[in-house]
Amino acid sequence: MRKLDRYITRTVGGATLLVMLVVLSLDVIFGFIAELDDARADYQAFDALLYVLMTLPRRIYDYLPVGAFMGCLVGLGALASSSELVVVRAAGVSLRRIVVSAMKPTLIVIVFGLLLGEYVAPHFERIAQSQKAVALGAGENVAAATGFWHREGNTFMHMNAVQPNGVLHGVSLFRFDDERWLESATFAKRAIHQGDHWILGKGTRTRLTREGAERETFRQERWETDLSPEVLSVLIVKPDNLSISGLYTYATYLEAQGLSAGNYWLSFWKKVLAPVAIAVLVLVAISFVFGPLRSVTMGFRVFTGIIVGLLFKYMQDLLGPMSLVFGFDPILAITAPILVSGLVGAYLMKKAG
Repeated sequence: MRKLDRYITRTVGGATLLVMLVVLSLDVIFGFIAELDDARADYQAFDALLYVLMTLPRRIYDYLPVGAFMGCLVGLGALASSSELVVVRAAGVSLRRIVVSAMKPTLIVIVFGLLLGEYVAPHFERIAQSQKAVALGAGENVAAATGFWHREGNTFMHMNAVQPNGVLHGVSLFRFDDERWLESATFAKRAIHQGDHWILGKGTRTRLTREGAERETFRQERWETDLSPEVLSVLIVKPDNLSISGLYTYATYLEAQGLSAGNYWLSFWKKVLAPVAIAVLVLVAISFVFGPLRSVTMGFRVFTGIIVGLLFKYMQDLLGPMSLVFGFDPILAITAPILVSGLVGAYLMKKAG
């Protein structure tokens, strides 16, 4: 019986690795082609390739649910096509035992995904984004298309690039009064963290009054703000690419500032519940093999897997923004597709058993 467990586990695990290899290869190729569109200044083909490679951990993490789902569908589907599952069932092996054997590679995927998403992917994503922004001339542009915005009190700030060592490039500060009048606009090429404050370097400031405007330049200036390199390292990465701890830290920081943190709580719950989502998708794949896809071709199984995976993803992508617009809890937007998929999988498994 242990040999049978190992055989099913090895078949499903091998199919999962094959699916991940194919999907990632295509994603890296198309990602590199897309990055070539940004090639200019100091950002050339080699830099684009390096960027794609440094974002590879994030790409792996993004495709793990699809890889586990499709791997289980393809692996068990191959056993079903060769009638091996029929022989196994005829030998008295219960459906529950086969499910447990097929789920073992999924547990490895879940643990690997948690470690990758928490410790590896966000780190390399920050480095890749900051290096790309610097290469594109982040220190020379005022509020460039790259970078991010942040608000602290009556000050709106934009950083073109953030390096992990506590160096900012292209810092724009727009200060408003209580009547929403723009009091001053400051731009500094760089800002360096100095313990409890920042030092702005090589900057200009324009002060605006109702009588006119005056402009001044400065070589260095102290900048007091509650922002720290740790918080800024969270800002540079999109919410979906952050670690669970980073999402929680920044979401609570935003709420303390009286700002909306809906996007970050949405990504937080998506990552927290990702292991459950992967397990449910694998359960659906198993139920398909023993149910409606028991005697179809491998190509049709792959096609069905792609459709189901896309439907699951689009449900979460649709309900997530809806929770922000209509004000219901983001956790409901994440759990609804999981519950629906779980109920479908459980129903089909009950019919197959």
